[in-house]
Amino acid sequence: MDILVVDDEQSIRDATITALEVEGHYAEPAANIKSAEMRLKEVEYDLVFLDLRLGDEDGLTLLESLQKSHPRLPVVIFTAYASVDTAIKATQLGAFDYLEKPFTPDQIRAILAKVRKQINTQKEIVTLETKVNDLKTQVIANSPEPRFESEDPIMQKELSTLFRAAPTSASILILGESGTGKSVVARAVHDRSSVADKPFVTVSCPSLSKELLESELFGHVKGAFTGAVKDAWGKVHAANGGTLFLDEIGELPMEIQPKLLRLLQEREYERLGENKTRSANVRVIAATNKNLMQSVEDGEFREDLFYRLNVISVEMPPLRSRLKDLECFANSYVDYFAKQIGRPLSGFSKKGLEALKAHPWPGNLRELRNSVERAVILCADKLIEPADLPSPADASLTSPKHDAILGSDLTLEELEAEHIKRVIERTNSLQKAAEILGIDKTTLYRKRKRYDNLD
Repeated sequence: MDILVVDDEQSIRDATITALEVEGHYAEPAANIKSAEMRLKEVEYDLVFLDLRLGDEDGLTLLESLQKSHPRLPVVIFTAYASVDTAIKATQLGAFDYLEKPFTPDQIRAILAKVRKQINTQKEIVTLETKVNDLKTQVIANSPEPRFESEDPIMQKELSTLFRAAPTSASILILGESGTGKSVVARAVHDRSSVADKPFVTVSCPSLSKELLESELFGHVKGAFTGAVKDAWGKVHAANGGTLFLDEIGELPMEIQPKLLRLLQEREYERLGENKTRSANVRVIAATNKNLMQSVEDGEFREDLFYRLNVISVEMPPLRSRLKDLECFANSYVDYFAKQIGRPLSGFSKKGLEALKAHPWPGNLRELRNSVERAVILCADKLIEPADLPSPADASLTSPKHDAILGSDLTLEELEAEHIKRVIERTNSLQKAAEILGIDKTTLYRKRKRYDNLD
């Protein structure tokens, strides 16, 4: 737990923090109400130890304030001026417990056990609320429920490997082209694991600059970089006890790779700008559309990190090699979108199905989904015909802006988005793409994130 110790006597603060750290918790000190309030604004604590008398200040004042600003935060009052009256008053104001100084390590351990029990109960309640919200989200989601049945032998083998590894804590590396469903199966692995009721946290590695990505992963302290106006926890902290999914791990900057390796090997990390070592129990799943072995050979990815991630490795086959699955997915999309718009469609005609199978589907499932949704909306009969599908001459059926021609009826933003997409598609790294475009890699990260249609 992350614990704040508020006491005006340094010897008491130090002794309490030592006792807490011996038990494996992280504790930070505050000598007065002002200092405590500043820390509470910057950090999300699990527990507060609060002295009833803080020099000339009354600890009950802070307790009353905490009941309004942090109603679920347990506060344990301790004081050398113990009495029944003060104990009753503190309890009435919402104190979790009351501890008389001097106290022993055993008393601290007993308090911590009671707090942990309450926190676990609260987490169970939050988990139930989260599951209900997840179910609601699935109902209103704009895509069909994922399906993990396959008639393709290669896909069957990869899914079998993934789901056999799911109950373990082993790191998993998921390879495959964009749109093959890597993030979907990563979530399915989490849902089949022993930490399914714990957080599943995603980090998109190409989405931010090096500094911001490091902060997003590990967190930072106030002043660590320009704009860091307060302490912040990262995704590693948020995923503690659950699963951390690193999407497009092949784009992880070299400077951050040693820190990720340390997290994998030692379960330890440090926030940006802080020397305090923290621990995290996270299961890491990574995905990439790059050839990581080639990246290792090119010096763009650490070999030791690759092998640490590659404990269990699978490769999602492209849709063009799964023709039987292609038909099942397409029919599933037809059923879903037809129900959405209230159209009684029967699926594909024979020629429509042939056209579907003849296309290479470079965008895989993402492209198929968008194409079927378009066909369901535009088809004039109960069967989808080839004419209802986007032109097979298009290199990408997912983008109606793909035929971007200078002087055509497109905005500058649309032209820029298409140009950036095409450059990224024909280069083997974002650094190379940035050089061709004449912009720095950070600018490319921002533009790539802005244009949702870029993979």
